[in-house]
Amino acid sequence: MAQDKKQVEQITDMEVDFAKWFTDVCKKAELIDYSSIKGMFILRPYGYAIWENFQKILDEKFKETGHENVYLPMLIPESLLQKEKDHVEGFAPECAWVTMGGSEKLEERYCIRPTSETLFCEHYANIIHSHRDLPKLYNQWCSVLRWEKTSRPFLRHREFLWQEGHTMHATAEEAIAETERMFNIYADFCENYLAMPVVKGRKTDKEKFSGAEATYTVECMMHDKKALQAGTSHYFGDGFARAFDITFAGKDNQPHHPFQTSWGVSTRLIGGVIMTHGDNNGLVLPPRIAPTQVIIIPVAQHKEGVIAANEAVMARLKAAGIRVKMDASDNSPGWKFAEYEMKGVPLRLELGPKDIEKNQCVLARRDSGEKVFVSLDNIEETVKTMLDAVQQGLFDKAKRNLDENTYACATLEEVEEKMASQGGFAKTMWCGELACELKMKEEAGVSSRCIPLEQEHLGDTCACCGKPAKHMVYWGVAY
Repeated sequence: MAQDKKQVEQITDMEVDFAKWFTDVCKKAELIDYSSIKGMFILRPYGYAIWENFQKILDEKFKETGHENVYLPMLIPESLLQKEKDHVEGFAPECAWVTMGGSEKLEERYCIRPTSETLFCEHYANIIHSHRDLPKLYNQWCSVLRWEKTSRPFLRHREFLWQEGHTMHATAEEAIAETERMFNIYADFCENYLAMPVVKGRKTDKEKFSGAEATYTVECMMHDKKALQAGTSHYFGDGFARAFDITFAGKDNQPHHPFQTSWGVSTRLIGGVIMTHGDNNGLVLPPRIAPTQVIIIPVAQHKEGVIAANEAVMARLKAAGIRVKMDASDNSPGWKFAEYEMKGVPLRLELGPKDIEKNQCVLARRDSGEKVFVSLDNIEETVKTMLDAVQQGLFDKAKRNLDENTYACATLEEVEEKMASQGGFAKTMWCGELACELKMKEEAGVSSRCIPLEQEHLGDTCACCGKPAKHMVYWGVAY
């Protein structure tokens, strides 16, 4: 009984301490563990299985759009990193350096990759010679290292897993189209797989990626009304190509610099899923990315025929392509219910002797807690329909959170007041000046999240200075 009590022990309520709730869920749902190095976390099998599902879906989408996977070294010579001034300045504070090779001091320091633009450029300079070599549509799945001062599971790791796409194109138009195409793949993935509604837009010059001409971003709102940058896609123009002397002979037989993009998402998206859908009983996973979509709990499993009946249902669901597991351990039903609730399994199926007699089972939804008796006759279709309902229900709930906590403000004072009382996203008109962006940060405590692609005309003047406005901007507090 003591074991039961320990397992179903209440995690910190999100309303009491959201940060503690988040860490509790990461630990108790067995997603992550701490290592002996600050900021470096162990992805446990369940956490890694979620990442594998992300990887599988996205990898398929990348390949459908003509991309190929490659793998480049993890070490970057300091001289190579220095070639693009803005880029190296942006990453210098987070670089970790290798200075020894075995017992020998290295002649040049090597940076452990914080991102791989410079390595890709060095490689592209060697392999791009003619317009026939373009486009180059490469993607890399790897880990990167950024020596962050503070860390939090999934949201800020020193070492984290991600994918980084790096492409080269003959024209600016092609590169811009690629930047937008990949940005839209991220938005689709967030909405249709992770059930996380997004705001799509461009970063301001202050917030864009180091060395980029334009950064497109997918912004999501978490349960605590803070923003999470879920994915970014960057257009570099030909700046890197010039810095690294990458040229190709065009159809006119003249030398040209190609135009470059990069785009990436990381394991921080798992943090986004936790903070968008989780509740005070733990993790809640959208069915499309859940490692286990259905957990089968045999009721009165010691009775004759119960395990066999549950195994038969499991075999049918597996054959229908559903990710399903059965827990026939000797833990109590109460322990099992709490365990799989904590792990966010979308559906629980209960089947006992009385149900077998009636050719039925119980299905319980993780998102709403709703329990229904259903016939075993069409159990495959019934389960699929209910998984779709859970997926849609999670999206709808998150969309309400986004819509109800996004509001238009006419002045900086109004932004300050709304942020203090409600949080969320403030929409204002903006003149485009850095001074006003900094003032918003200083006085209202918010950063610009994006200049949304879907612009609204909320007025003619900047909320900060009263000068003529150029854009409508989303502001918020971000992770």
